[in-house]
Amino acid sequence: MSPGGRGRPRQRLGDRGFMQPPSLSKRRLLPRVQLLPLLLLALALALAVFIVWNSWHPGVQEPSRSRDLRAPLTGSLQEAKLRRVVGLLDPQRLWGTFLRPLLIVRPPGSPGNLQVRKFLETTLRSLSAGWHVELDPFTASTPLGPLDFGNVVATLDPAAARHLTLACHYDSKFFPPGSAPFVGATDSAVPCALLLELAQAFDVMLSRAKQQAVPVTLQLLFLDGEEALAAWGPKDSLYGSQHLAQIMESIPHSPGPTRIQAIELFVLLDLLGAPSPIFFSHFPRTARWFQRLRSIEKRLHRLNLLQSHPQEVMYFQPGEPPGPVEDDHIPFLRRGVQVLHLIATPFPAVWHTPADTEANLHPPTVHNLSRILAVFLAEYLGL
Repeated sequence: MSPGGRGRPRQRLGDRGFMQPPSLSKRRLLPRVQLLPLLLLALALALAVFIVWNSWHPGVQEPSRSRDLRAPLTGSLQEAKLRRVVGLLDPQRLWGTFLRPLLIVRPPGSPGNLQVRKFLETTLRSLSAGWHVELDPFTASTPLGPLDFGNVVATLDPAAARHLTLACHYDSKFFPPGSAPFVGATDSAVPCALLLELAQAFDVMLSRAKQQAVPVTLQLLFLDGEEALAAWGPKDSLYGSQHLAQIMESIPHSPGPTRIQAIELFVLLDLLGAPSPIFFSHFPRTARWFQRLRSIEKRLHRLNLLQSHPQEVMYFQPGEPPGPVEDDHIPFLRRGVQVLHLIATPFPAVWHTPADTEANLHPPTVHNLSRILAVFLAEYLGL
C-alpha cells in the first residue's frame, strides 16, 4: 500500500453524490375539494385488487422478503449471544496455527509465496462449512521480469445473491538479495491470520447459514502482489487485486450481471497488529459500517471484553483520515464496489522495515481486533 498525496484535496473515488429529484409541480389538476374523495376511492380499489390478486398468488411475496432479510439482522447482538460469539475465538489457535506459518519471506514468485498460498488453500478446504475455494493464477510483467501470481478466493455459498467480502494480501514486500529478511507481520500476515481465525471460529454457524441459503454469504480474498517490486506506481503494484477485479467483472452471477456486482461490502484489512492502531472512515458510502465497528468497540470495552484497552474508544476514531491510501481496494472501488478500508493510519513504525516481525506485534491488540471483527461479522450476517 502507499499513502496518497496530501498536498491538495481531491475527489474520492466512488463517492459521487446522487442527483437531486426534480421539484414537484405546483399546479393542481383538480380542485382541492374533489381530490380527497378520489384519492380514497383509488386507495380502496387498489387494496381490493391487491387482496384478490394476493390470494391467487400466495408465494409472490417471498422474493421481496428475502431481499429485505438482512434489514432486521443488522441489529446489535444480545449480550449473552455476544459473549458466546467472542468465546468462539481461540487466541492460541490464531497465533500458533494461523499466524506463525505466514511469518516467512513470501514475495511474489518465491518458494515462500507458494508455500503460504498452499497453506491458505489447505486450511480453507479443511473447514467443515464446505467453502468453494478457487485459485486465480496469472503471469504479469514486472520490473523483475514475468512473475507468477495467484489469488485465493473462498466463497461460502457461491449461489448466494450477495457477498460480504473480507480481503487482505498475503505477499510480503520484495527486497534485493542480501537484504535483511522481511516477513511483514503487520503487512499483512496478521490480517490473513484474522480471516482464517474468523472462518474457523464461525465454522458451525457458517455451515448452518449455508444450509439455510441466506441471501448474503461470506467471501474471503487472499490477494497476491499488492506490494511494488521496484517503485510504487500504476504498473508496479496491486497486481493481484487488479487481475481479480477484472476477472470478477467478466464472470456472470445471478441475480446481478457479474460477480463483482454481487459484492455488497468490501472490507480490506491491512497493517494490523502493532499497538494502538487508529482507523478512520475513508468513504462516506460506508460510514455507517465504520460507525458500527466503533459502537462494537465501545460495547466490548464496557463489558470488559477487551485487553490493554484503557479508553472506551481507542481504535475507530471520528474525523477525516490523514490522506488517501492506495491499496488493494482501488480496483474494486473503481468498479463501484462499496469499500470499508481498515488500515492503521498513521502506518505502524515498523512499516516496510525488517522490524515488522512477530516480536514487535502487540498480542492484546490483535485479539481485540479479532473480537471486534467477530461481532461485526455475526451482526452483519445474522449468525
